[in-house]
Parts: sequence; C-alpha cells; structure tokens
Amino acid sequence: MHSKQNQPESEKLRIDKWLWAARFFKTRAIAVAAIESGKVLVNEDRVKPAKTVGVGDMVGIRLGPYQFVVEVLGISDRRGPAPQAQKLYSETEESRKHREELAFERKAQAQNVTREGRPTKKERRDIDRFRSGAWE
Repeated sequence: MHSKQNQPESEKLRIDKWLWAARFFKTRAIAVAAIESGKVLVNEDRVKPAKTVGVGDMVGIRLGPYQFVVEVLGISDRRGPAPQAQKLYSETEESRKHREELAFERKAQAQNVTREGRPTKKERRDIDRFRSGAWE
C-alpha cells in the first residue's frame, strides 16, 4: 500500500489513541493489548502502539469474530460522542457486507441452540400429556 510520509506531524496520531478516540476500544490499555496481539493492522502491516496513522491510512481491526477494515478520514486525540467518532473513519463496503453476513449467520445459529436444564412448567405439562397419550 502507499505510505503517507509527507504529512505534517499535526495530522498524525498514535494508533492506540486513534482507536480509542474512534471508539473501537473502551480504554487505551485495551487498544494497546489488541495492537500488541496482532488484532490491529495498519496498511496490512502489524504495528506497535506508538505507530502514527494519518488521513488515508487503512486500518484492519479484529473485534471478536468481526473484522473491520476502515479508512482513516480524520484525526482526533479526544474521545467524543459516538456520532462524532464515526466521522473519523469510513468502513469499506466489502468489510461491512462481510460483517453483516457473519452477524446474520451467528444469529441463525443462536436460534438453533437447544436449552438445557430443567423443563419449564409448560414443557412439563406437554411431556405429561405426551406420555399419557393425550397429545393428539
């Protein structure tokens, strides 16, 4: 990918601060841990928390089962409200589509999970009716 080396330092920010300001992580410490464990890539490269990002950089972020690929649109070292934070980045269409498909699959799987444990009162009545032959 292309490098943004010709930008002034005022338009760059540490990746851990940017991720926190863009509200991908609740604290900078959690952002640092994610970066150090390889869950955050900048321009498809594994980076350290002090790596600076600027407008136009592509950032890949893995949060649980979900993968975000976003382009940096703005720099802010302050954590503001969510609508303001969303203006700092733009998620790629491919990333959004893949994430929504994964969410749909996970939701469908969750509905197929059978409950374990004691039956409810209604389930016990149904079992009793079935055993007594009065099910029909």
